Amino acid sequence: MPEIVIEDENVVNREYLEGLMELRAADVLLHPVRLRIVQAFLGDRALTTSDLRTQLPEVPAATLYRQVSALVDGGALDVVGERRVRGAVERTYRLRAGAAHVGADEARRMSVDDHRRGFLVFVAGLLADYDRYLDGGDVDLGRDLAGYRQNALHLTDDELTELIADLRAVLEPRLALPPDGGRTRRLFATILMPDTGPAPGPVERDGG
Repeated sequence: MPEIVIEDENVVNREYLEGLMELRAADVLLHPVRLRIVQAFLGDRALTTSDLRTQLPEVPAATLYRQVSALVDGGALDVVGERRVRGAVERTYRLRAGAAHVGADEARRMSVDDHRRGFLVFVAGLLADYDRYLDGGDVDLGRDLAGYRQNALHLTDDELTELIADLRAVLEPRLALPPDGGRTRRLFATILMPDTGPAPGPVERDGG
């Protein structure tokens, strides 16, 4: 399951550095446009910049091309095909395995502000995706099998680890399903965090 954690974009001229060093996954995913581009490729999709312009019509073309180039130079996107279109070379890209994953060690090096900004970018992306769904018209959550829900679970660390393993076992074979005419691309996002609010009092049970 892709895990998306995003790091702060600092005051250094990142556009210059992108051409000099491989981007870390966190660097790739913090930038809101880069995050949108990466999300468009999830599901092992192969896309051209023309496809991306259709997917992300609100992103200016110059910005889109610049960020795709940064993702290629940074090792997040691979060029998997080329063809000539009206005298120009059109490239097809695919997300490199692991590009949308930030490991635990890298996440630990991120500051509190890094995580706060990263989560804001992630949630903003979810809002934008949902807005696009609503703006499409003819919205029917039951028919479209769409929805959102938050549940509170009381689990030990071992029980939570078991739950994550169970979810991975359920999701991984479905993540591997290729797109075809009979399948609809669906966005499945997860957010997991401890509840640090006041501890609930003891549950009172009716003795009768």
